[in-house]
Amino acid sequence: MARSGRNPDKRVRTARKRSASSTRWLERQLNDPYVKQAKADGYRSRAAYKLIELDEKFGLLKNASRVVDLGIAPGGWSQVVRKKKPKAAIVGIDLLPTEPIEGVTIFQMDFMDDAAPAMLEKALDGPPDLVMSDMAANTVGHKQTDHLRTMGLVETAADFAIQTLDTNGAFIAKVLAGGTDPQLLALLKAHFTTVKHAKPPASRKGSSEWYVVAQGFKPRVK
Repeated sequence: MARSGRNPDKRVRTARKRSASSTRWLERQLNDPYVKQAKADGYRSRAAYKLIELDEKFGLLKNASRVVDLGIAPGGWSQVVRKKKPKAAIVGIDLLPTEPIEGVTIFQMDFMDDAAPAMLEKALDGPPDLVMSDMAANTVGHKQTDHLRTMGLVETAADFAIQTLDTNGAFIAKVLAGGTDPQLLALLKAHFTTVKHAKPPASRKGSSEWYVVAQGFKPRVK
């Protein structure tokens, strides 16, 4: 991705009602090459490049024909799928409102809702070959609590993937520093040919996020 641009050290004047932390965040946004590139390429967020970079490394979208996007808002990941695989069926879900994306079915509801999995499956009209999750729990400032809440989402997403994926399908999810918990890692290794962790260049250096990438789904023998 091109990283050129003028005013690399652009600073923001602190407004009277703006906190110092808000000013730092705004400066970071204005000077972030991925934010600038996202605007130029028409993506809704810099997160699009995380999927692009992970796809370049793992070939996640190579055989994608039915895709589930968990935590779709604001829609950057589904935009990438649409651009690379325009004929793929895509369904997304998020608690937050998401502006419509052509060719993507979007549900505004809690993925943890008991009715959510069936709705996602029905919308695809067939088993997904890629389940991707960029979900993260809202932080409360307590490291251990934040980790447990986010990993709870990852575990639920992994269970959904294991229950619905087509043979040789893939699962990708955002996890926190330290990677996937041992029990979940063992579960993924039991159901997928390969399980790896990766931190794409688009993830900010100071961010604790990593991604677990599981490929080659092996369905249970019924």
